[in-house]
Amino acid sequence: MFLTIFTLVHVALSLIGILSGLVVMYGLLARKRLDGWTATFLTTTVATSLTGFGFPFHGFTPAHAVGILSLVFLAFAIGGRYRHVLARSWRWIYVISATISLYFNVFVLVVQAFQKIPLLKEMAPTQSEPPFVLTQLVVLTLFVVLGVLAVIRFRIERVVYIVVKPVGIANVTPSHR
Repeated sequence: MFLTIFTLVHVALSLIGILSGLVVMYGLLARKRLDGWTATFLTTTVATSLTGFGFPFHGFTPAHAVGILSLVFLAFAIGGRYRHVLARSWRWIYVISATISLYFNVFVLVVQAFQKIPLLKEMAPTQSEPPFVLTQLVVLTLFVVLGVLAVIRFRIERVVYIVVKPVGIANVTPSHR
């Protein structure tokens, strides 16, 4: 019973992370920060990776490797976004790290889809068959293209300073005498 609830929470966090991550990706491409969506994406994606280690396992698995790599990239994304406030090179470090973190979540979604959906499982029972490999290749290519475009397009809003010259009393001429 506990494992079922734990799995549902993990899956819900993962889906929220993916959906909010796609919105964040749109924001990067549209040159918008989308602060609330970004916080949701980063928080739920960290939670997804952490809860992934709570499942029963024997030995080190590929899922553990993806989880560890995801947490490393998320640390860079969070550091670049919040600690370094997207300054200088931290802007592209954030964009690339966030894109890779989202890719890892989608990668796992594809793996799970091919394991759990009967039609997909039938097409690629060992996940080494062409339909699975081609799907993962298309997803990887899509994220590489999106990541490159996001690095090019995402810019921090420039602060415009307006210089106001103070007017001294000597410069004021009365309008009536």
